[in-house]
Amino acid sequence: MQINPTSDAPSKGCIIVTGASRGIGARIALGLARAGFDVGCLSRSGDLPHIEQVSPEIKKRWHPAKCDVSQSAQLEQAFHHIAQQSGKPLVGLVNNAGIHSQGRIEAITQEEFRRVMDVNTYSVLAASQAIYPHLLNNQGGLIVNIGSFFDKLGIKQHLLYCSAKAAVGAMTRCMAVEWASKGIRALNVAPGYIMTDLNRDAMQTGPLADYLAKRIPGGKPGQAEDVGNLVTSLFVLDSPFMTGETIYIDGAHGMLG
Repeated sequence: MQINPTSDAPSKGCIIVTGASRGIGARIALGLARAGFDVGCLSRSGDLPHIEQVSPEIKKRWHPAKCDVSQSAQLEQAFHHIAQQSGKPLVGLVNNAGIHSQGRIEAITQEEFRRVMDVNTYSVLAASQAIYPHLLNNQGGLIVNIGSFFDKLGIKQHLLYCSAKAAVGAMTRCMAVEWASKGIRALNVAPGYIMTDLNRDAMQTGPLADYLAKRIPGGKPGQAEDVGNLVTSLFVLDSPFMTGETIYIDGAHGMLG
């Protein structure tokens, strides 16, 4: 699915996307802009999404802001800045920012535990708290959290990442229940192996590529566009009764025994 409004179509409001400069976040920002939304693009660098051959009309809908998503004060300032910059109400949030961590359980340090949980889990809470008053003013809205199909798996040397993403699913369910009366919905999109500009080489050749060819029923990983299109469709669909769910997009990989 690719939604392409006319270039002069009025904006439907502004959606914040964290971790929007590269990879899945950049493709989410592109999909939302094509669907007619302004997009607040948060990242540590403050750069626009790194996507080639984007039209000037799309770039006009992107509003970058530099932000450490593990810092609640920075999030609040960035949201305020983007709302002023776009001139549109903040109508949604995509909690996409995250980091990967791999290592033996017995070697995990307190510092690494806190680092992963701050970026992958606390940021979801802090950003959702920051968007909350904006969504109240709009009498509702949608929060999409980006989890992982690792949330239901036991993977060697991935305790931190699996735990953090499992927490994102639990947080989504709690948000959905507690904020339903406010018209605020929450959904968790859980990708499997997705190819981006950061991992392309590893997923195309070598041991990981060989593993994925055997384990993913279709024989290859997904693309960042797949996730971007799914997230965009959730905002375009605007189904009031759909909330609290985890939507897996893993090519059926997670269904294998």
